Amino acid sequence: MLKMKGLSSKELEIVSKLEFDETYYFSRDDIRPRFENHKQMLNTIYRLKKKGRIVPLSKKKYFLVPIKAPESKWTDNPLIVLDQMFNSKDYIIGAWYAAWYWKLTDQVPMQIDVYTTKRQGVTTLLNKRYVFHRTTKNKISKAVIEKIRDNTFRIVSKEDTKKWFKSRNLHQM
Repeated sequence: MLKMKGLSSKELEIVSKLEFDETYYFSRDDIRPRFENHKQMLNTIYRLKKKGRIVPLSKKKYFLVPIKAPESKWTDNPLIVLDQMFNSKDYIIGAWYAAWYWKLTDQVPMQIDVYTTKRQGVTTLLNKRYVFHRTTKNKISKAVIEKIRDNTFRIVSKEDTKKWFKSRNLHQM
């Protein structure tokens, strides 16, 4: 097997298989059959994270940095990253990013505001800043499902974003 600098044969096998299948988002379950045991899988995941070949999105979900990535730097649409992080449920995109998405503002937001019942705080993934806010399941259930490429994501409706945007602009005057 061809040896790539810095990757063991097992690491190269995993990265090559995922990339050949164009599986850039994957879970532990997706790669588990390629390992003799759980410890070997965890050690390989740890080494691939340390080498910058994979980026953790959640406890069990990862993003594969393609071999063709210059200097191991790569990114994807932040809406797809977010949807993969939450397995397409229990979140909603809002605030300035929603206003920009619905073309209510021309200003590109510096961060993506994510409303969820699961977490809060700030994280940076694939060169994009995500700010997590707590909300209720009721508000999340009002999400509009939009599509980008072959992926879906959850966002506040255009009407609700307009209301939010108007309230923000009135307070700033």
